[in-house]
Amino acid sequence: MGTVESSVTRLNVFKTYKLYVGGKFPRSESGRVYEVTDSKGKWLANAPLSSRKDARDAVVAARKAFGGWSGATAYNRGQVLYRVAEMLEGRREQFVREVGEAEGLSKSKAAAVVDAAIDRWVWYAGWTDKIGQIVGGANPVAGPFFNISSPEPTGVVTVVAPQDSSFLGLVSVIAPVIATGNTAVVITSEKAPLPALSLGEVLATSDLPGGVVNILSGKASEMGPHLASHQDVNAIDLAGADAALAKELEIAAADNLKRVLRPQPVDDWNADPGTARMTAFLETKTVWHPTGSLGAGGSSY
Repeated sequence: MGTVESSVTRLNVFKTYKLYVGGKFPRSESGRVYEVTDSKGKWLANAPLSSRKDARDAVVAARKAFGGWSGATAYNRGQVLYRVAEMLEGRREQFVREVGEAEGLSKSKAAAVVDAAIDRWVWYAGWTDKIGQIVGGANPVAGPFFNISSPEPTGVVTVVAPQDSSFLGLVSVIAPVIATGNTAVVITSEKAPLPALSLGEVLATSDLPGGVVNILSGKASEMGPHLASHQDVNAIDLAGADAALAKELEIAAADNLKRVLRPQPVDDWNADPGTARMTAFLETKTVWHPTGSLGAGGSSY
């Protein structure tokens, strides 16, 4: 008796990309999506088109997470950032593929970008407990006082991610914000959001508390004005905003005196980033402390 072989074509399981807000993966509240294509116009996925409500939810999550994250020791924050780099290393091949598709790069060039992004996480992990030594210190004063200046995080920071560098540029603007104890609401590159949304999956499975980084895909021109004028956002990085949008957001940000980091042309995201993006979102607290009465006998504190 003969056997009949049946051929079954297996359907691919396509990846569903979602937002990353408060440590969870919601779809956009609006239910909207938009098509993401590669450099040749080939469809890659549907990404959530975030709404004003999504942006507000992200700010609430970032504010809720701020106390615990800013109150953690700098050394612990460094450990967490290093863990993110470890997780990225384990998913390197996925990010090489996504970055290559997003930016039209060969596999070898995409791999170089991903490696640089992982190394950048490690670089900022090393800075968490050192930046205070660079920008803080004891100040000489005339009188029986200790006068000490120390850096503190600004608060909730909105980040408009670079449009053309979907991963290395993204990491280069997120990592310095959270390394110094801030929490972030990130608007991804509109045309290439997939590496950023996948980064949310890495952050969720690392030791980073939910809400420290919140990732929204969609239109910066739609969400940006609401975040720039939001009274519970303390600062905004306009890295990925064009000139017209940057001017609009800077005007909106003035309403509650937000710190604003204006767009700065970056020729090469691989270059040494320095400390400017960390210090941009730090406040300096200066404390005076009496040393005690200095009498004729030379007694001191």
